[in-house]
Amino acid sequence: MSRTTFSRYRVFAFATQLAKFGMVGLVGFAVDITVFNLLRATVFSPEALASGPIWAKVVSTVLAILANWVGNRYWTFSKDRRSQTLREGLEFFAVSLVGMGIGLACLWVSHYVLGYTSVMADNISSNVVGLLLGAVFRFTLYRYWVFSPSRRDEAPVTTGAVPTRTVPTSTVSTNTGALRLQSRAEAEFVTER
Repeated sequence: MSRTTFSRYRVFAFATQLAKFGMVGLVGFAVDITVFNLLRATVFSPEALASGPIWAKVVSTVLAILANWVGNRYWTFSKDRRSQTLREGLEFFAVSLVGMGIGLACLWVSHYVLGYTSVMADNISSNVVGLLLGAVFRFTLYRYWVFSPSRRDEAPVTTGAVPTRTVPTSTVSTNTGALRLQSRAEAEFVTER
């Protein structure tokens, strides 16, 4: 494979993964907004409970994080998911909470430090600037930590055992129609991003 083809493949693979991440994020965003507004208008209305909108946002955010985890685990990063589902889910949730904190920090700075208190300013700071910065943070950590290809085959290490890296034994076709085993370099290319 030539260097140019290699680079194009990597850029295309990255763009595809980024597009999938964006689509999953839109579904999570829709879940968040829908659940928040339904809960705020019914069970957690400000008239029924003073802190109702906060609780509605907590519930809607947790449900959106769960929807995003399923979408990212089984679609965006499907090739890189690990067998340790609980650990992966906890890492995903932790990254998502920090991403949410980035949005809240943008809102706090805009509202309380800079004094922009209008509804428009709050929406721009949290749902535009905060969402964009949080999405960049989440995508980066999902890609290179939670769903990192280097952690995909991670197995529990026992005392005295030396972990080894496995090389896939799949075959690739040649332009003559014959099949041959993948070389180690090709296998590493597939697992690297």
